[in-house]
Amino acid sequence: EQESFPDGEAPAEPENAESEEPVKATPEEQPENPEPAAPEEEAPAPAEPADAPFNAEDVPEPEEHSLYRKENNSFESVVNPFDQTALEVAVRLKEQLGGRVCALSMGIPDTERLLRDCLARGADQGLLLSDRAFAGADTLATSYSLSCGLAALTKNGWHADLVICGKMAVDGDTAQIGPELACVLGVPCVTDVLEVVEADEQELTLRRATDAGEAIVRVDLPCVITVAKDVCTPRMPSISGVRWSCEGPVEVRNAQAVGADPARIGLAGSPTQVVRSFTPERSGGCTPVEGDASQQAAKLAEMFEEMGL
Repeated sequence: EQESFPDGEAPAEPENAESEEPVKATPEEQPENPEPAAPEEEAPAPAEPADAPFNAEDVPEPEEHSLYRKENNSFESVVNPFDQTALEVAVRLKEQLGGRVCALSMGIPDTERLLRDCLARGADQGLLLSDRAFAGADTLATSYSLSCGLAALTKNGWHADLVICGKMAVDGDTAQIGPELACVLGVPCVTDVLEVVEADEQELTLRRATDAGEAIVRVDLPCVITVAKDVCTPRMPSISGVRWSCEGPVEVRNAQAVGADPARIGLAGSPTQVVRSFTPERSGGCTPVEGDASQQAAKLAEMFEEMGL
């Protein structure tokens, strides 16, 4: 979720893609129909259906075991696994309540390929924010940029009742995008969701992980939620879904097109930068502390003071 650039080098195009997507069901499989099929119209719900954007990011292939691209970008990036789960949650809510799903992402032009995979798995539309001005964004600048994408969707007739993000990205591992996006939008946020217990057009009942265990919470719409990877199993693309993804709408917009403030995006809008990524050295050892309770307490206090704690 964060990018860094060596001193003296200009920022490259963003390699991470954050996406949020409103939801709409893909057409049912029709293998006997040789022509690409558009998604079927859903029967009207009792109340106005909710549009559910979900946030997705492109990350290095996990089997590469590296955060860095090989020479000539020889490995192929994939949709962040947590965001694949977010898409599945969005599609299931669409199937239950109606509405639409839009996949929103910020990244390089190749990210369109990943958004089309989202269409094959049930999204109705994709929106890619791609511009060199977005390069070098930390999580704060990324969250603002994604909020501009949501605003652009609203102008085009979408209503973001629910924004679903993966809990975190497997490269940056910050888990900050969802909460920061909710702050920018001014809506409630529920993180680390393990299960959608109940859902209707006004509120959600969710089971979420906490430091003390688990909790059941109820939240009004609109809101932002972040989901754990094991909340559900993502579906595989259907034949009709793959055909739909080839012709389905994926729009690419630059910073100016979504009305982004240049001072709040990219490096200019990033108060933090990743200077270096490394594996920390680990060492083990044990120092016995002998004596009675008062002697042990005094010795521990001395050790803590030497450690600067």
